[in-house]
Amino acid sequence: MPEPRLLDVVRDRIRIKHYSFRTETSYLGWIKRFIRFHGSRHPREMGGPEVEQFLTYLATDRQVAASTQNQALSAILFLYREALELDLPWLDGMVRAKRPARIPVVLSRDEVRRVLAQLEGTHWLATSLLYGSGLRVSECLRLRVKDVDFDYRQLTVRDGKGAKDRCTMLPDSAVEPLQFQLKRVRSLFEADRAASHPGVALPPALERKYPAAPFEWPWQFVFPARKFCRSPYTARVVRYHLLPDVLQRAVKQAVRAAGITKPASCHTFRHSFATHLLESGYDIRTVQELLGHSDVSTTMIYTHVIQRGGRGVRSPLD
Repeated sequence: MPEPRLLDVVRDRIRIKHYSFRTETSYLGWIKRFIRFHGSRHPREMGGPEVEQFLTYLATDRQVAASTQNQALSAILFLYREALELDLPWLDGMVRAKRPARIPVVLSRDEVRRVLAQLEGTHWLATSLLYGSGLRVSECLRLRVKDVDFDYRQLTVRDGKGAKDRCTMLPDSAVEPLQFQLKRVRSLFEADRAASHPGVALPPALERKYPAAPFEWPWQFVFPARKFCRSPYTARVVRYHLLPDVLQRAVKQAVRAAGITKPASCHTFRHSFATHLLESGYDIRTVQELLGHSDVSTTMIYTHVIQRGGRGVRSPLD
């Protein structure tokens, strides 16, 4: 039996550890770049010096950010420790680039209203949930019908960052638009069933455990894609959710149309959600729970935003 390809081994180890598909794609990409950088030599023939050369190339020639350099290092360490199962002394000595401390971009309440006024339909509703519920863009687009609870006014985030579930608020002002969105999705769902089209995408383990789930209403995405695609795990044709790039482009255009010069993106609405709650006097622990942060120190960054602009100290000019 032929020996499996290196990248197939890496992919299998990533899936055994239940890493996200985005992490899988990123790690495989960095491992390919690392191998090509050294003339397609096998990683077993390389070691610490070769890794240092690659990271130096990224920092000096490519001038990548510290977070990008650290991501490349994480991928290479995964390759040696998990895929090749090599416990080498130099692995523990690899120093990560120091990430600069950045203050998040935050929109004012008026700026949020101006951006939302430039959006409509699905893009408006999804962006409203980013701001009104503090969701990450991937969490918003992965919402399924069963994750929306109108009675308790809450959304359940499944398998969020760090493979954690959590509940967050459903804004009252989003209830009616969300109910209308689900009616549209229901019509699409029924049309798919009538035409015997493929079902919705599910994680492979759930699909094996509940084979009928892809064709059931509760499992449908709140923001489904218009077209079908192939599942990266099973190669089965499925209906996926709206792609993040689609919403990100719409938000970027809306920010420009609103005349806002801040480098705002979809994630900016999550920052604004946290900042505006703290400005309104809500407890930081409550905000931490709504955001899904493991450590309150992560949530503390928003207190620095609140203190900007003379909120904490009066300027001597005044």
